[in-house]
Amino acid sequence: MKNLMNKSIFLLAAIALFSCGTTKTNDPLSLNSELDKNAPVNTLTAAEAKNKWQLLFDGQNFTGWHGYNMQGIPDCWIVEDQALTMTTEGGAESQDIITDKTYRNFAFSAEFRLTQAANSGIIFQIKEDSTYKFPYETGPEFQVMDHENWPDKIEDWQMCGANYAMYPPKSKPFRPVGEWNQVLLVVNGNHVTQILNGEVVVEYEKYSDEWKKLRESGKWANFPDYGKFDEGHISLQNHGTKVWYRNIKIKEI
Repeated sequence: MKNLMNKSIFLLAAIALFSCGTTKTNDPLSLNSELDKNAPVNTLTAAEAKNKWQLLFDGQNFTGWHGYNMQGIPDCWIVEDQALTMTTEGGAESQDIITDKTYRNFAFSAEFRLTQAANSGIIFQIKEDSTYKFPYETGPEFQVMDHENWPDKIEDWQMCGANYAMYPPKSKPFRPVGEWNQVLLVVNGNHVTQILNGEVVVEYEKYSDEWKKLRESGKWANFPDYGKFDEGHISLQNHGTKVWYRNIKIKEI
């Protein structure tokens, strides 16, 4: 009986230890700390590779990316100063680029730099289909924007770091125009966390009563497939202004 109790205690302790380790591994701030902010641009350190991070951009070409609903890359996208950026305005059809692969549970990290009054976004859980013209018709967006110099009045859910047209940022840790900002987007089941420059700015539970109310009462009421997909591509948006993206990495969790 004593041996059985000892075995039970050992088993419970092992389960608790495993659970704690798993929670820490998928905790958004812990995931953010796995990234070496001082590493050379567009490289993967040995520690990052050991933690199963992958590069999505090597600073030289568009391998791993293509234009939404098209083969190849839209002419407006170029590699400049070891970063992905755009040269012309967006049009009636999407000029966004998306990952070749689709992702369900993941941590996505990137750095972005804005020009004055620039507007872009990181859109995820995208369905690529000719039914849609733009990625935002299906996927939520981590807002990337110089809202301080935007010429028109904006809502709080348009500010940099927001979950666009849904959740405004809790804080405003964005850096001035011309400086690099670091983002981390973590999708773990229905739980979504957005981190900007090391601070959690948005956190929500997809399909919660709150999420459904926001989704059905605002801008997305006219987009029946918004938020419908739990697995999809990740997009960098061309909104007609110049934004640079680099150090793009992903970890499936």
